[in-house]
Amino acid sequence: MNTTQVLIPVICALALQAQPPATPAPAAPPAAARPVPPTRDPHTPGYVEAKELADGSAPPAAADGNFIIGPTHPAAAETTVQPDVPQGTVHNFTMSSADSRIYPGIARDPGPLGTPDPNDPAKLVVTTSRPAPYTRRIAVYVPKQYVPGTAAPFIVGADGPDPVLFTVLDSLIAQKRVPAMIAISIGNGSGDAQGSQRGLEYDTMSGRYAEFVETEVLPLVEKQFEVKLTRDPEGRATMGCSSGASAALIMAWYHPEWYRRVLSYSGTFVNQQWPSSAETPHGAWEFHERLIPNSPARPIRLWMEVGDRDLLNPNVMRDDMHDWVLANERMAAALAAKGYRYQFVFARNAGHCDRAVKLQTLPAALDWLWRGYRAEPASAVR
Repeated sequence: MNTTQVLIPVICALALQAQPPATPAPAAPPAAARPVPPTRDPHTPGYVEAKELADGSAPPAAADGNFIIGPTHPAAAETTVQPDVPQGTVHNFTMSSADSRIYPGIARDPGPLGTPDPNDPAKLVVTTSRPAPYTRRIAVYVPKQYVPGTAAPFIVGADGPDPVLFTVLDSLIAQKRVPAMIAISIGNGSGDAQGSQRGLEYDTMSGRYAEFVETEVLPLVEKQFEVKLTRDPEGRATMGCSSGASAALIMAWYHPEWYRRVLSYSGTFVNQQWPSSAETPHGAWEFHERLIPNSPARPIRLWMEVGDRDLLNPNVMRDDMHDWVLANERMAAALAAKGYRYQFVFARNAGHCDRAVKLQTLPAALDWLWRGYRAEPASAVR
């Protein structure tokens, strides 16, 4: 090595030390802290009458109506891997916004969510949403009992992957409490609430998300993993938590010819749709305000849960349509008035999308959800 070779790195290092430190990029404004929700009493005047169950128990799978559980929430045995039952196979893949005709992608910049419209407090003005790419993860559970070439019932889950669901299905299928179904657990397109891709997918009151699943996701599942998915709407279910739960009901409401079984934890049946719609100006709050009461009953079977400390006014909107507990109570009342088959669970000592409640109730909830299902003829495939 010559002298020049030695000196060059030394000089470069000294030059770097002499440079002033780079100016850090300005930090994004901190998001406002979400207020702590109050604890609600399930016997509050105006709430639905409900049967109080023994602490630690879940509602029976054969019963409809309203139930109160808690305050403790022991996990059901089916939520842990049982070595003596057949284990399904979980396949994973990703989808890109570049491949989607329906959802090319948006994102909301960090910082404040938006500001209420001064002329209409039911509208939120969001100026920081912009086009942006995304990728989403999708997990597909195929039970050990699936017979290749046959049309399988299936459940579509939001905010996936959901390994708890797959574990529970192993046990329930082995016990013949639910059919040998495929589970398709779809990740969201990122972000949350108004102006985000997740909010656009889950909170929009239209058939758009169901159409995305039907035309862009399900064909890939069938092709890549060599399965067939039933076309019978009685053999198709949806599930989710929070906005994923509202998306589950929206899918069935706007496309009952595709989905007729819905499972909801802490459903966001509130005014969170963005952009606003003249047809449904109050977003998913419209379900219990107008759509269910004023429409002929749809052939939908619905299981719902809400926690006593679920969300209340978590953002800047003060339109009296951001109370998750009240929204779910109103849903139960509206469903009962129209004669729907439903089960509503009010969970004491539980927050939003409470994991302990899910671990306690998911097996019985799925058992209830699939009651009455009869497999269609073998010819009814996609």
